[in-house]
Amino acid sequence: MSAAHGQPAIAVTTGKLVGTPVRRREDPRLLTGQAQFVDDLHPAGLLHVAFLRSPHAHALIEAVDATPARAVPGVAAVVTSADIAALPLLTPPMDAPDCLVPGRPLLARDVVRFAGEAVAAVVATSRYAAEDGRDAIAVRYHALSAVGSLAAARAATVAVHAARPDNAYYRRTVESGDIAAAFAQADLVIERRFRHPRLAAVPLETRGTVAAYDAAAGALTLWASTQAPHTLRAAVARMLGLPLDQVRVVAAVVGGGFGLKTHIYPEDVLVAWLARHLGRPVKWVADRQEDFLAATHARETEVAMRAAVRRDGVLLGLEATVEGNVGAYAIYPQGPPLSAPGTAAMLPGPYRLRHYRATVVGYATHAPPDGAYRGVGQPVAALVHERLMDLIAQATGLDPADVRRRNLIRDDEFPYTSATGMVYESGQYHALLERTLAALDYAALRREQAALRRQGRYLGIGLACVVEFSAAGSANYRRRGVLAVPGYDAARLVLEPSGRVVVWTSLPAMGQGLETTFAQLVADGLGVSLEQVDVRQTDTAHAPLGSGCFGSRSAIVGGGALHHATAALRERLLAGAAELLEVSAADLELADGAVAVRGVPGKAVAYAEIARAAAAGGGPGLVAEGDFDPPAQTFPSACHAAVVEVDVATGQGYVVVEDCGPLINPTIVDGQVQGAVAQGLGGALYEEIVYDEHGQLHTGSLMDYLLPGAPEVPALEIDHLATPAPGVPGGFKGVGEGGVIGATPAVANAVADALAPLGVEPDELPLTPERLHRWLRAVPPLPHR
Repeated sequence: MSAAHGQPAIAVTTGKLVGTPVRRREDPRLLTGQAQFVDDLHPAGLLHVAFLRSPHAHALIEAVDATPARAVPGVAAVVTSADIAALPLLTPPMDAPDCLVPGRPLLARDVVRFAGEAVAAVVATSRYAAEDGRDAIAVRYHALSAVGSLAAARAATVAVHAARPDNAYYRRTVESGDIAAAFAQADLVIERRFRHPRLAAVPLETRGTVAAYDAAAGALTLWASTQAPHTLRAAVARMLGLPLDQVRVVAAVVGGGFGLKTHIYPEDVLVAWLARHLGRPVKWVADRQEDFLAATHARETEVAMRAAVRRDGVLLGLEATVEGNVGAYAIYPQGPPLSAPGTAAMLPGPYRLRHYRATVVGYATHAPPDGAYRGVGQPVAALVHERLMDLIAQATGLDPADVRRRNLIRDDEFPYTSATGMVYESGQYHALLERTLAALDYAALRREQAALRRQGRYLGIGLACVVEFSAAGSANYRRRGVLAVPGYDAARLVLEPSGRVVVWTSLPAMGQGLETTFAQLVADGLGVSLEQVDVRQTDTAHAPLGSGCFGSRSAIVGGGALHHATAALRERLLAGAAELLEVSAADLELADGAVAVRGVPGKAVAYAEIARAAAAGGGPGLVAEGDFDPPAQTFPSACHAAVVEVDVATGQGYVVVEDCGPLINPTIVDGQVQGAVAQGLGGALYEEIVYDEHGQLHTGSLMDYLLPGAPEVPALEIDHLATPAPGVPGGFKGVGEGGVIGATPAVANAVADALAPLGVEPDELPLTPERLHRWLRAVPPLPHR
């Protein structure tokens, strides 16, 4: 039963594996170089693609001369927009009448709208020849003024799309309660403006696709580094006018995604078209600069907030304007309303709040599209509501922990409907906070902080209580107007005549350990050893239709699909055994890879024998499928605490207490938390995509776009609560994104706390040394030690 409000979680068949720290099965293959990434694929007759990209953020294309490129040795083809004029624009199917959803050309037609947009493609026998051919193309541009920032978009002196002269893809209002009454009752009003920088996901492996066309069979196959194989398959079929059954997508080993690879890009479709057009396999793998230039970015958001507060620290009402940089085009399949609406939806956080109003605007700029990146809008929301908690503490003279205690949702209030309509199904928010404070020895740490300040040292303690939206189902996607994401996921189990269980799912692994966790679920569900379960990477020829792997949905939606598939396979095993043993299925039980007659020792039949009997007529053995469409989202939660000393710029400590429901594999869960916290620290301290006013990228390499390395990530102390999610098989909640959502505000609050005696409020990220130095120069000289 859920500890929060007594609703049952759907039970899963458990055994000795779920809940144990099984070593990751995929690691030996990855560590010894045996894994096959996209760039490791070299089919016979392979051609390579290089894209010519615009140096201008906004310009008319007056002429393209590809003749010199065609003369370069090894070049097989040069393609411009004129050659693919019959192909449609890449437009996400949406039901969002209030939103502009501009289609995106596969190659720029007449005008370029961001620096890095592809203008031409060169296909050659090697990547070197393709790049030589690319460099030989001559393009005459007429440069135009660019919208290079949110401020420029608001000014609207230049329109990115003529259909929206004000540059707003959408304007929306979210409102509940009586915001005017809340401010009328307030003892204090706190106003601030927060700016979150533009970030890049930067997976270890860049984007890449290999495509091959079998003309005789009319079959097009793509091997892609993708988080959403079925979405990619459907988009390619639609764009090329092919029946869906003629397109196959195989997810290669995916070297990280973080949301970047949930999207369908023009390059994916164009590589498929080239393979079909030329009759030879074609490969494209982005270099790092290409991914910085042309892949999605995320989180560039400005939030102006105004809070109504009682003198006892209770938040009465919150009003906000959320403005997001959506970029030049609608990303496929989610469209423009992605990050900023997510921020507005989660601004109330884990706190009791009844009076709320937010205006949400998504602006067009001459930059790459806004896309998914670990947390999708929620890290910005957490930054705002957690900085607000500390600002309330500062204004009322209360301790930041006490302010949170007075505002956190209580256990007896679940299920709790937030001011934005989110139904938090379960949680123990107060317990998360108290366990975090105990791990810190918070009272002693505050005393130490006071002593250090008397020595001129600036120690800061930052808290962040967060709740995460995870595992959206079909109802959520339809409500948002997103039509190309099914919302459910599915699994297919094949019990082979050898007795091995082959597992296919619609969720590709991308480094988060699914080969292990899914095997644990299936092995326990069927009563077999882990070694008998073979989890395959997603292949649309075998894996049933589903959404893919993103939004912290693997354990919840993927686990739910496996729960139903294993239940179906158990039924088939019982039926097959009943026939072989000539008994009623009601008298049978499953254990240790066999079906036995209950109470009759020695009368049993092995799974393998049942599978062989099923395959006797030429079939594959026993096959079962299952899917899961979550009826509602789950809301995992966490409390983070960061301790920093600003004057030596070194992390002093970091504590996370996470509630993601029951743990399938504690080691893998902790790995997810550690990696996500590292990314959150990057967003807080190092990372920023920088464009100038002309739309030129200044951070196009890892020399300029700084990422935290191992020395910059502090040792983490991780603890867990396990409040089950009702309605989810196993009661699991997501864990993929909570670490990043909580880390950024925890660090921001720690730095703000450290600098509080100096009157510095760091409400703009990242908190780089240069930015801190600039703020500190504006205050009186620092006391000497």
